[in-house]
Amino acid sequence: MNDDNSGRRLALVVDDDDDIRFLTTIALETTAGWEVVNASDGTEAVAVAAQRRPDVVLLDLMMPGMDGLATTDALRAQPETADVPIILLTAKAAAGGTVPWEGAPISGALTKPFDPMSLAAQVSEILGW
Repeated sequence: MNDDNSGRRLALVVDDDDDIRFLTTIALETTAGWEVVNASDGTEAVAVAAQRRPDVVLLDLMMPGMDGLATTDALRAQPETADVPIILLTAKAAAGGTVPWEGAPISGALTKPFDPMSLAAQVSEILGW
C-alpha cells in the first residue's frame, strides 16, 4: 500500500480522454476513498508513477504516441514501478478469443464503458484486496 501514512490506496489513472480521467477519479475517490493522480499519456504516466509509486495503475490501452502496452513495458523497466499492478481500461473487446494484451505483464483488464459505482470493487477484486 502507498506509504503516505493515510492508509488510503493511491491509483494512477492514465487516459488521453479528459472525461474518462475525470469520471474514473470521481468514482474511485467517492466510492472507495482512494487518492487518485492522473496522467494524460504514457510518457507522463511513467514519470508520475516513478515519483508517486501508486498502489495500482489504471491504464488506457489505446492512446496516441505511447499506447498502453508500450507504457506497461516502460513501467516494468524502471525499478520504482516494476511491481506496481497494472489494469488496462479498454474499449477493445476480444475478437475470436484473442486480446491485444495477451501475455502482457498486467493484472487484468476492464472494459469501457465501466460502471463507476463498482469500479473500485472490480479493481479490488482483480488485485485480491
